[in-house]
This record gives sequence, C-alpha cells and structure tokens, in this order.
Amino acid sequence: MSDLHLHLPDEPTLLGERWAAEVLSGRPLDQVLCDEGGLAPWLYARWTPLSGRGCSEEDLAQVLVGYRRELWLWLMGERTWSQAISGLIGRLVRRVG
Repeated sequence: MSDLHLHLPDEPTLLGERWAAEVLSGRPLDQVLCDEGGLAPWLYARWTPLSGRGCSEEDLAQVLVGYRRELWLWLMGERTWSQAISGLIGRLVRRVG
C-alpha cells in the first residue's frame, strides 16, 4: 500500500471552461492538458508530493494523456470534477506510490 496522498483540489471552473472552449475550437486535447497553462502544470503545482517521488511534470502529463478520455468527459460536463480527478489520483498513486 502506498503512502502517497494527493488531495482533491477545488475545481478550476473558469480554467475548465477555457480548456473546453480551446478543445472545441480545434486545439488538440493533449496540448490543452499538457502545455503551459494546461491541466498538467496546474495540478503539478498543487500536488507537490509528486516531485519528492521522482515524478516530474512531464511524467504527470503522460499520465494525463493516458487518462484523457475521462478528462475529456469532465471538460464536456459528462463527469464531475470529483469523479475525474479521484480516478486520476488512484492511477497516480498506483504508478508513482
């Protein structure tokens, strides 16, 4: 069992709306998730325990790319933030923890 604990941050509602609009206007989802100003850097700034486990922002971005379907569903309003990010936390704990 892992002792890595990642909290569920408050939903970035305004950023989520911007990211969804970017995807709907044709920007690739992977770029929206991983590039500067995207979800990966936003989460990495909040989940400081990851760096102590040797998980870089780029590593987190790769996990997000593998989890992009659930994140897409959150951006489109088909999943709640809690559902999407709780699943992501579980994935990260299994891989990094």
